[in-house]
Order: sequence, then C-alpha cells, then structure tokens
Amino acid sequence: MKKLLVALSSLLLLGCARTGLELANLPSKFSDTDIIRNVAYGHDAWQKLDIYIPKHAKGETLPVVVFFYGGSWQDGSKDMYAFVGDAFAQKKYIAVIADYSKYPQVVFPQFVDDGAKAVAWVYRNIEKYSGNPNDLFLSGHSAGAHIAALIAADHRYLQKEGLNTSVIKAFAGMSGPYDFVPKEETYKAIFGPPENYPQMQVTTFIDGREPPMLLLWGAKDTLVGRSNMDLLADKIRQQQGVVETKIYPNVDHVGMVSSFTWFLRGKATVLEDICQFFGKYQ
Repeated sequence: MKKLLVALSSLLLLGCARTGLELANLPSKFSDTDIIRNVAYGHDAWQKLDIYIPKHAKGETLPVVVFFYGGSWQDGSKDMYAFVGDAFAQKKYIAVIADYSKYPQVVFPQFVDDGAKAVAWVYRNIEKYSGNPNDLFLSGHSAGAHIAALIAADHRYLQKEGLNTSVIKAFAGMSGPYDFVPKEETYKAIFGPPENYPQMQVTTFIDGREPPMLLLWGAKDTLVGRSNMDLLADKIRQQQGVVETKIYPNVDHVGMVSSFTWFLRGKATVLEDICQFFGKYQ
C-alpha cells in the first residue's frame, strides 16, 4: 500500500499530469456531492465557476468557501481541482472554485479583479444553492492564496463590486506568496513596473481590520519561502489583527493542496485545520 501511495503521489506532483489528476479527482465522480459546473460570474469567457453542494437536509443552509487554485498566475483551471471542491463538500461546506484570467493574456491586477467579481457573485447568489452568504470564507493555494488574501486585505477589490471585506468571515491560505519582490523576468512582467510592487504585496494593506487569517506552509517548500507567511503574520499582529500560523514539517509546496486528495489525506491535516479555523467564525 505504501508503494502505491508513493506512486500516486508522484503522479500528482507532476502538476498537470493527466493520470495524476484523474486519480485525484476519481472520488468526486462517485460521491453524493452535487456539482453545478460552468456558472457564469461575469461576461468574459473565462469567468466561470463550479459549485460543489454536499448532501444536506431540505431547507438547511450551509457555510461557503471560495477556493482559488495556484499556477504562478499563468496556469491551472477549476476542472483540475474537483478533489478540493469535493473535500470541502464532505466537510459540509458549499465549495466554489472559480477560473480567472492569467498571464500573458493579462497582468496584475486583472486576475485579482476576476477573483473579487467571483466572490461578489457568490455572496449575492449562493442562497439559491443552499449557501449562507453570511458564512462566506476564502481559501487558496500558492498564487490562489495570494489572490484571495489580496481580496480580503485590500478593500478596493470588493469595493469595485459594491461590497466590502466585512462579507468575508475568514481566510485560509496555503503556501501563499504574500510578500515578495519579483526577481524572474516573467514575474516582473506580470507585476511590474517596480513602483507597482507594493500594490501586489498583501502586507501593504494590513490594518488590523482584515478578516481573521490562517496562514499554512510546508517546511519542505522550495518554491514559496517561509518569509511570506512570517512577514504577513507579523504585520497582522503589529496591527492587532487576528492571525494563526501552522507549519507542516514533511510537506512541500504541492503537498499542501495534494493533502486534500483521497490517497494523501493522512499525510497532513491541512483540510481539517482549515475547517476547524473557519468553524470559529461561523
């Protein structure tokens, strides 16, 4: 069994490997989660989201989590992350996974604007799907954690949609690049010019009034440094905001989100920790 899990893990860690993703998403095809696919949250072709609705009693309303996937602001799609939607649904959350625009078609902050538009759509429409808009949470992995954190911290994004950050009860980020200066040419192109960099750093907008934040990081992460978590947590504490952190000793960058899959669920308690944190604010 151990050799099988190692093999499955290796397939998933290939990123977009079709076999790995099919295995990761296999349970969602047979679960009792109801999936509503390709719901438009805007007018552009990529502005679509999927809604994962757990089995629930008639008339019951459930908390909602909007999840943003990673991919260096360049890759990924909501279809790759059915295993995340189903995992949250099995914890009795209505999960929403939204697509967003990416480089090179767009540069910062367009993908954050897309994310805010998706969150606003969910807030205004999720009651139709048995969701409680007053129990709305954000989560994300890697670049998706960056997008979600900016939506939660920089009030301008939701203000464009006629809302404010108070509609977000809490945020949980996995391996997010919250405070960094682009070094690679691609990232310079996405976020530049340099005078624009403070606008993409979540720490710029921390004032103590942002939603409670849970910041999670794997100690074997070689892609996003621990300093991103530490700098954001320190700034929140300085401003007397609410933040919790946790480090997983044997987990790398991809391992944070792959811990949501059926074959790696026991490797790290990421999903359980996020749900426990959200539960404090329901």
